Amino acid sequence: MGSYPGSTGSKGHEAQDATTFATWGVDYLKYDWCSSSGTLDQQVAQFTLMRDALRATGRPIVYSINPNSLHAITGSTYNWGAVADLWRTTEDLLDIWQNANTNSYPMGVGNVLDVDAPLAAQSGPGHWNDPDMLVVGRPGLSPAESRSHFALWSLLSAPLIAGNDIRTMSSDVSAILRNPRLLAVNQDPSTAGGRRVRDDGDTEVFAKALSDGSVAVGLFNRGGGTATVSATAAQVGLTGGPFTLTDLWTGSTSSTSGEISASVPAHGVAVFRMTGGSPLASTTARLRGTGSGRCLDVDRSLTTAGTATLIWDCHTSANQLWTTWAGGEIRVYGDKCLDASNEGTTDGTRVIIWPCNGQNNQKWSTQADGSIRNANAGLCLDADHAGTVNGTPLILWACNGQNNQKWSTLP
Repeated sequence: MGSYPGSTGSKGHEAQDATTFATWGVDYLKYDWCSSSGTLDQQVAQFTLMRDALRATGRPIVYSINPNSLHAITGSTYNWGAVADLWRTTEDLLDIWQNANTNSYPMGVGNVLDVDAPLAAQSGPGHWNDPDMLVVGRPGLSPAESRSHFALWSLLSAPLIAGNDIRTMSSDVSAILRNPRLLAVNQDPSTAGGRRVRDDGDTEVFAKALSDGSVAVGLFNRGGGTATVSATAAQVGLTGGPFTLTDLWTGSTSSTSGEISASVPAHGVAVFRMTGGSPLASTTARLRGTGSGRCLDVDRSLTTAGTATLIWDCHTSANQLWTTWAGGEIRVYGDKCLDASNEGTTDGTRVIIWPCNGQNNQKWSTQADGSIRNANAGLCLDADHAGTVNGTPLILWACNGQNNQKWSTLP
């Protein structure tokens, strides 16, 4: 954008530069804010100018933006899907496994994963989270860590841009970057982002639904020693069976009635394609309160267990994208469920997010009048004191048919 003395940028010349790029046959533009100042509204306006200029050329140019030069302003959680084809969600990724930082420079593979994974519901046809280019094969990662990095980025539907010197890479690094089975998962026509569906601390489970009805499953071990990581078909979104498991590293196949399990080395990922059965019914949407016109929201886009839910102006960022499963769970961020705090059954019980555990205080049913009833308490999801303003907390209350207990879905 040209904010620093001596730097070059397109500000004020968007149409001119876009036309030039098109005449050069450019297919991909990376457009960086490159500044430590500017409000979110200013950034949206400037990035939109270049989006419109690119479209006006008539050439299909992939538009990749980096609005995150100053996270205090833009944050990692704004959904840029209406502005760009893909957008950086984190600071720069370096070839380190994990740093003490959460979302500040420098970041390792684990740091970036923890910011990007909860945003998966934002990814879809024509709009993707970008957790930064690959550092596979760079000296700071072990071979096992490079494999995990590539597998996880493939499951997340992240752009796969090599960040190593491909002229001198080893045959092992080349085999990672050219793995046809993982590339097929990343490039699947569904274009959906894979979800972290379980987080048990050192072990995690990722699942990405594929266009043929199968599911790609990653069994991830963050820990310092070998661990057994397991999941069930239901946890990754499948029912029925039996199932065929294809190891996406080796291509070997095996059968299972529904469990997936592997001994996974430290910092490793076992990754499979699970075929058979049928997808569990699920719908991802926003839930809008009839009384307030505002949406069910996770406070401040936090992902920690116990974070409060409330109502807020409707938008399309991940903290308002809820996936309702046939079993009654209402999930956000992939691995967190709408939860009646402490299994409460009394009026006024807080409604929070908590790691999904299958308990009845995390199961809900939508009634004919639009109310959402908790299976354990028999009480309804309620905007406290019939509040309609941003920040009104959500609680459980005796079902009464009032509008502050009625909800409708928005895509």
